[in-house]
Amino acid sequence: MLGTFNVLEAARLEEANLIFASTNKVYGENVNRIPVIEKETRYEFADPNFREGIPETFPIDLTGHSPYGCSKLAADIYVQDYAHTYGLKTGVFRMSCIYGESQFGVEDQGWVSWFAIATLTSKPITIYGDGKQVRDVLYVGDLINAFDKFLNSNLKHEVFNIGGGPKNTLLLLELLEILKRMSGMNPKISFTDWRPADQKVYISNINKAKALLNWEPKTTPEDGVGRLVNWIPNNI
Repeated sequence: MLGTFNVLEAARLEEANLIFASTNKVYGENVNRIPVIEKETRYEFADPNFREGIPETFPIDLTGHSPYGCSKLAADIYVQDYAHTYGLKTGVFRMSCIYGESQFGVEDQGWVSWFAIATLTSKPITIYGDGKQVRDVLYVGDLINAFDKFLNSNLKHEVFNIGGGPKNTLLLLELLEILKRMSGMNPKISFTDWRPADQKVYISNINKAKALLNWEPKTTPEDGVGRLVNWIPNNI
């Protein structure tokens, strides 16, 4: 009886499709081992091998991750193993900074949304470090498009780094200037010490998603942030 159950369960799993929203935090502090260059307004990777960002082959082991990163990494690997063991169609998307309408960002999560909400509601914003940290940002509509393309593809199981890529980056101070211009309000900012293990640069290498999904971001940070700013007054 148990053997029959296992066969039927495996058959059901083979018909299932699964998207797992993982995170770039699976790479942990290994990212900080890449040398960076400090320029006048921002940081950049010094190693030309990472000019297009962090690829899916970047190591995840022998490094600190934070409790959040550990939880995501464990689930990330579980999903991959279910694909290999049970034949599940799974797409693991290691997301960079996703933002958009209906995101109620807070200081610890969803920094683009948090900066926008705080600016428009006159709440204080704390910058950890100097504000020249660089992230690639991805509008949520473009992320959903990537999910759809995977689910409708013939791909069985893949892992993707997903973000705005090198063409869609923002540094913290740059976003604050955009918000100031769009809203006509002055963000209330203060500076404090760097957070432990904070990444001065994180950019996703999205070439795999481009090649296998025929996908790329369509929404610029300027347009996406503008939509967020327009949404906030009637929803916060």
